[in-house]
Formats: sequence, structure tokens, C-alpha cells
Amino acid sequence: QVQLVESGGGLVHTGGSLRLSCAASGGIFSSYYMGWFRQAPGKEREFVACIQWGTGRTKYTDSVKGRFTISRDNAKTTIYLQMSSLKPEDTATYYCAIDTYGLGNQVEGIEYWGKGTLVTVSS
Repeated sequence: QVQLVESGGGLVHTGGSLRLSCAASGGIFSSYYMGWFRQAPGKEREFVACIQWGTGRTKYTDSVKGRFTISRDNAKTTIYLQMSSLKPEDTATYYCAIDTYGLGNQVEGIEYWGKGTLVTVSS
């Protein structure tokens, strides 16, 4: 059983930066994708970014390309999401997630979820 614990959310002004962290406990296999999804009030949960644990291959949704960077620390079994040039539309609860057999960017493929951390970007 894998458990995920997020940290790093908070309130930031437009144009600011935040770094989210997600620490995983339990076995992480090289084929797994770890990543981030977000859900704004009244909206569906959506993919943000993911990284394949073994290769380090990354994927991003178009709206965050060039602004967000996902990375991993194998020794700490932790992933990070460095968010820069934040916009009010980035405001959401950000969830850490693990996809054990899919492509990492589909809500339906996620087997493990964290509890989420709130990011609020003020205008």
C-alpha cells in the first residue's frame, strides 16, 4: 500500500512561485508514473504534470508548460512541482497521484491519491 503526503501549498500573488512536495511511502516501481492533478472549485479534477519513476520522462498539460517543472528525488521517494509565473487560474487543490500501469495523465488511471494541498493565487 502506497501513501502520499503533499506539502508546500499556500497563498501567493500573481507572478509568484511555489514549490509543492509529495513524499511516498511504500514500494515505488520504475514503471510507475507519479504526478500532480488539480481541482478548482466547481470544476473537474485535471492533469497537471507527471514523471515516470524509472526514466524521469515528464509530461505536462499545455497550460503549465514553461511555467511548472516536475522533478523527483529517488532516494527520498519524493516528487516536486516547482510552479512559477503563477496565475489566478492556477488556484486549486493540488493532488499528488500514482499511476501504476497507465500513462500517468488520466484521472481514471490513478490508483493512489494524496489528500491534497491548496494553492491560492491572488490577482
